[in-house]
Formats: sequence, C-alpha cells, structure tokens
Amino acid sequence: MKLTPLDWAVIAAYFVINLAIGLYYRKRAGSSTGEFFLSGRSVPWWLAGTSMVATTFAADTPLAVTGITARNGIGGNWLWWSFLLSGMMTVFFFARLWRRAEVVTDLELVEIRYSGRPAAILRGFRSLYLGVMMNCIIMGWVNLAMVKIMMLTLGISKMQAMLICLIIIGGYTAAYTSISGLWGVLVTDLFQFVLKMGMVILVAWYAVERVGGIGAMKMKLLAVDAARGAAGGQPATAGSILSFIPDVGSVWMPMLTFFVYIGVNWWATWYPGAEPGGGGYVAQRIFCAKDEKNSLLATFWFNLAHYALRTWPWVLTALAAVILYPGLKDPESGYVLVLMDVLPASLRGLMLAAFLAAYMSTIGTQLNWGSSYLVNDFYRRFVAPGRGDDHYVLISKTATVLLMVISAIVTSFLTSIQDAWQLLLTTGAGTGTVYLLRWYWWRINAWSEISSMLAAFAASLFVYTQVQFAGGDALVFGKRTLITVGFTTVVWLAATFLTAPEPDEVLVKFYRRVRPNYTFWKPIARLAPEIPPVHDGWYNFGDFIAGCLFVYCAMFGIGKTLLGFYGQGVVYLALAVAAGGYIWWDFSRRGWETLAGESAQL
Repeated sequence: MKLTPLDWAVIAAYFVINLAIGLYYRKRAGSSTGEFFLSGRSVPWWLAGTSMVATTFAADTPLAVTGITARNGIGGNWLWWSFLLSGMMTVFFFARLWRRAEVVTDLELVEIRYSGRPAAILRGFRSLYLGVMMNCIIMGWVNLAMVKIMMLTLGISKMQAMLICLIIIGGYTAAYTSISGLWGVLVTDLFQFVLKMGMVILVAWYAVERVGGIGAMKMKLLAVDAARGAAGGQPATAGSILSFIPDVGSVWMPMLTFFVYIGVNWWATWYPGAEPGGGGYVAQRIFCAKDEKNSLLATFWFNLAHYALRTWPWVLTALAAVILYPGLKDPESGYVLVLMDVLPASLRGLMLAAFLAAYMSTIGTQLNWGSSYLVNDFYRRFVAPGRGDDHYVLISKTATVLLMVISAIVTSFLTSIQDAWQLLLTTGAGTGTVYLLRWYWWRINAWSEISSMLAAFAASLFVYTQVQFAGGDALVFGKRTLITVGFTTVVWLAATFLTAPEPDEVLVKFYRRVRPNYTFWKPIARLAPEIPPVHDGWYNFGDFIAGCLFVYCAMFGIGKTLLGFYGQGVVYLALAVAAGGYIWWDFSRRGWETLAGESAQL
C-alpha cells in the first residue's frame, strides 16, 4: 500500500496532536504521584469510561476478532463477549467499593484487606507478576498486531516493522506517557477513540460494499457454511457462521467451549480489562473518578460501548474477509488485507493513523498502569520508602521506559494474538472467585489469593505441557480451562480453611473503610456497630441482570438490524430499552448519591 504525501501529513499531524496533549499536562502530572497515576481523583465519568474503552480497543483487537470469526464464526466472539457478565458485576457490586477504598492501585488493597508478612509478600509478588510479566505479555501481543499491520501496509520485513513499531512509535508513546501521567493518557484516549471508531466504521462500510452488500454477503456465507460442513463430514446445516449463539453440533463452535465461555470464564479467570471484581486499569479509572456515582457510570459506559457499539464494525469486516480471502494461513491478517484493498486511497493515511491510535492508547495505559504497580506497590513499599514525590515521579518515568523495552523482547517470541489471549486466560483460570469473594466474605485471607495464583499457574503449565487433548483448538481450550479452574478452586478453598482468618482489627478497619454488604460480614459487623449495615444485595443483583440484558440485547439488536434481520433486531432493541429503563428507575428511586446507605433486607 503506497502512501502519498497527504497520508504522511495526516500521520504527522496525529503525532503532533498527541505530543501537544502530553506537553499540556506535563506540569500537572509532575506535581505528585496522585496526579501522575490518578489525576487528582477529579475525572468525570464520561472521560474515565471512554479511556477504558479506548484502552481495550488496541491494534490487536480488530485482527483478533477477524481471526476468531474466521475460525469459529460470529459465536466464537463469546470468548470475549462473556466477560460482560464480569463487567456488569464490577458496575453494580464493586465499583463503589473500589472508590471507597481510596487506594492508588488495586494492589494496595492487599495490605488493607489482609495483614502481616503474607499480605506484604502477596502485594510485592503481584506487583512484579502483573506489572511486569503479565503486563508485558499484553503489550507484547499489542506490539505483534502493530507489527503485522505495518508489514502488510508498508511492505516491509518483520524486523523492520518491529524496529519502527517498538523504537519509534513505542518510544514516542513511552515518552508522552512518562511526561503527562494519567491526565495525558485520558485525554489522548478520548481523541484516539473518536478517530478509531470513525475509521473502523468506514472500513466495515466499504468491506460490505465490496462483497455486494448485506444480502449478497449472507448468500455467500451460506457457501462458506457448506464448505465448512463438508470439511467436517457434516451437512451444511450443522451451524452457521452467522449464528450469534452456537447451534448444538455446530461445526463452527463446540458447545463445550461455549459453555466454558458463558459459564466459567467470566467469574473464574483473571483477564485484563475484565478482572472479576474489577482491577488493573479499570480499577485505576474508578480510583480517578470524582465520586462513587461517577465511578459506577464510568464502568457502565465502558461495558456498553465495549460490547454493544464496537462489536459490529469489526465483525462485519471479518465476515467480508472470510469471503474475500478464503483459506488464509493467518486469518488475523484478513482485516489488514481488507482495508488495503477496499479503502479509498484518500483515506489510507487516516486509517493508518487510526491503527496508531489504537496501538498507542493501549500501550499508553498499560505503561502507566504497570509503572504504578512497580513504583507504588514494589519500589516505594519495599525498596525506598519515605522518599519525596519528586523522587517517585522520576522513578515512575524510568519504569515506564523499562516496561516498553521488556515488552519489545516479549514480542519477538509471540506468533498469534488469539493464542496469547487464550494462554493468558488459562494461566489465570480459577483465581477470579477469590477476587470476587474477598469483598463479600470475611473469611477470605491472604493465603486464599496466594494459593489460587500458584495453583492456577501450576495447573495451566501442566495441562499445556503434559496433557494431550483431542479436538480442535477451541475444544482443547475449553478442556484445559475446566481442569485448571477445578484444581485451583479445590486448592484455594483448602488453603482458606486450613489457615487462620485475618485478625479482627484488620477486618474491622476494612469493614469501616469500604462498608461491604452486611450479610457475609456479620461476625465483623457486630464489632463495628456504629457503621449502618448495608443490605443492597438483591437490588444490585436485579440491576446486574438488567444491565446484562441491556447490553446484550442492544448488541444483538444492532447486529441483527445490520445483517438485515429487522424484526429480530427491533425486538432485541425494545428489550434493551426496557432493561435500561428499569436500571434508571431503580437508581432514581434509591438515590444515586446515597446507595451505600441502603437499608432494605437482603
């Protein structure tokens, strides 16, 4: 794909705008670590929520969705659609609790919820495990996606693409992130999100037009279904690439894998941006929100935009790629081939700038989030406590650059984005239950978390290296996940009951600070009678169900309408409106600013 001087001018303008934003917030970010990592806890919900959406819209995401759809049909996207359930739990059960905790990072909560040497070890270990190892794996696959894009669009080698991506673009991102802190990340995320969404919608439009429109696309995909069925020795009616929910016996998506996605993954597995109970950069955006109301609205807007609004530009382009490039060895590259072939020359520079935006918004957040772990939860806690804010801000900037270098090394070892996604999911399988229950059950202790992390890592390593499963990649992933979750759950439950609970004084202090639901904190709540008991469980559960219906029905309604199934689309959208109306009514009735004082009985 040849770029004109106008294309290069558009790309250069994009870099200038980002740098200008970074320089504008330089002085504010350098004033304290609170400003550098949390923007002074003064961010409105729409900015915090949009930043979450922009972060999860990385350069890898359209490519990964294209690969998933080519291999497993639209229903294969339940690999990530299922995490809406976890996201909605964060909205209604956890966002306000996180905001009340008043911490800088989610790892800081460890030494508030737990005590003694185990808590210190857990906090230090997780700061390195998540901040360096897991974070650099995430940045590694984001880097890999950008490398693939540059190889195809610019016609250069993998080594050349890596050098440009990691040294020039990555170094630039690390630079403006390190000077502007979270304020710079948030505002550039907003700018980048608008650019990215506009361009992926345009690509989807041109892609559908190239295959003859929606009607022609559906007819051609029937032939794809027939070919897939014949390859599997089954009739063409054994499932469809267009099925939103996999059919029983589908040649596209094994039912066991679908069950693992919707029945296990979302509550059992740690995954960035969809951690059970919230965490990572989602928690960071909650911490920086103005108040509890803004933290709840930010996470709600994030889930709505992430699943209902962004899905279909990616999926429509993926379906076009299946038709235009059948049998691709690397299905993930189909997205880039589509934009190269169908996008008018006048938009190519803008499209490449949009991919740069997707890449940089994710890398910028991952760098700021990862350095917050390294500085706040490891360096300041264990290496150099008691120093001034100027010192810690300098170390934060150094850590930001260091993480970019490590992620570059990781990139060289990765080959597939979807494989990296699944590896991360399996490695964290079974730990999510502890992250959920630590807020709502007083008996969870530090050993619960430590044992779950060690068990999940050991089990996933064992099933990946020592056990051979029959079936395709999707089926094998489902089997590995079930074994890892089962083993991890048994281990952490045993560890919880075989070790002593946290001291009463620690639990009482946590209860007073966070004010969790009374039901499973009764022994501790009795020691703090001055705290009004919170009984909001059934209300939150009702809003959780309504929130899931709202987003899923909106997502299905938009999808069905775009694919020409208008009657079904209208029904789904009507259900979405009804579910959204219920949530608004319930929160208005209970009082948006006083939900923590709920007195109804659970």
